[in-house]
Amino acid sequence: MKTIPSIHSHSDSIGARYLLAALAVCSGMIPATACAQNAQKAYTLFMGANVSVELAKSIYPVRDVNGSSWVIDMNGEEKVVSGKEGPINLKIAPTLKLTEVSATITGFKREPAYSFANDPSVRLTRGLNRAADVGAGYQAASNQASAINPSLINAPPPSGTSTSGSSTAAAQNSAGAIQESAAAGVEASVALQAKQDEAGYDAMSVDFDISSAKPLQDPYVVTMTRFHPRGSEPGAVQSLVYARALDPVGSNPTKVHFSEEGFPFDYEVVDFQLHLYNGGVEVATNVAEKREVMTPDQAFEYVKRTYIEAHKGETVHAAPVMGELPADLAGHIASGKYPETIYVRVSKDGLADDAFADVACSKKIEDAYLESVVRSIRFKPALDGGKPVDGVASLNLRRLGT
Repeated sequence: MKTIPSIHSHSDSIGARYLLAALAVCSGMIPATACAQNAQKAYTLFMGANVSVELAKSIYPVRDVNGSSWVIDMNGEEKVVSGKEGPINLKIAPTLKLTEVSATITGFKREPAYSFANDPSVRLTRGLNRAADVGAGYQAASNQASAINPSLINAPPPSGTSTSGSSTAAAQNSAGAIQESAAAGVEASVALQAKQDEAGYDAMSVDFDISSAKPLQDPYVVTMTRFHPRGSEPGAVQSLVYARALDPVGSNPTKVHFSEEGFPFDYEVVDFQLHLYNGGVEVATNVAEKREVMTPDQAFEYVKRTYIEAHKGETVHAAPVMGELPADLAGHIASGKYPETIYVRVSKDGLADDAFADVACSKKIEDAYLESVVRSIRFKPALDGGKPVDGVASLNLRRLGT
């Protein structure tokens, strides 16, 4: 089957409503190549996350990532929101999602690391450069103090006493003092470096390989880390959310490496999640939480159950949600067939019956091919006061096939 078309927690009903909305608009019904392949298709249920940005007291869903900036959908137009412009108020809602697109992550590794500014090798180089500059300055001053003005050699002092010996001694004493200060400056720089080295890790290094049977043209990852800051009260937890755009992902594994900065020194990870998205739609991975692989029938039963639970007491029409379209349907549509909306009788179990040309279902369409297409589709059943009943669904094959 194909699905018809992610920290604050929301209620189960809100999560269910989003799930059905995602099923209605996200994946699209894509033609299958063979019935044998259709039977082998698998769906993945997993705990995803809907990421939104709050601007001017309004919530806008994230649709993409540009570098490490968020791209939101603001009233139908894309807007880039960067942390460089100021703090970003993110809203993250965990919710169960169902998809037939799944990526594989292997060799996953995350470990504490240093930010560039806090990297010991970088700081050591800077410290040595500072020490060298200090030493060079003191040495220049020492050389200057050690020099004796030739015009003063053997020149009679105003008092009539010789000053060459005392001047030389003073210069030597001054040079010695400066050299001692230079050594002290170098020692102080080294001591400062040693003290800085005790600061600890303040970043995270993440590495993995990723692949997907279905190509992902616009992928990005979002990581969510909950951590305990060093020195804070027991049980105190903070969060850091990081986004990173990826190169297109295909069937051959692609290496991914990035470093997340912004952690306090010597932080302790409490929880870490990695979420993968493609064009704003979350994709399941083998590292997703609450992951469960389902057959098409199991997936459909889950969709129906979730849909009914999310619409308790409501009265709604039946609507297409999952199915397998024949591979040659696109050719029929391109040739001009099936341009009009048709109407399908749908049982309370979400199964299609006959197709009709009118909403009253009085004009049955006699078309064996169309009948096979319609009966391959699964529907959200009509509800009357929250209870499944037989109903009628409108269906436009041109829209489903795109």
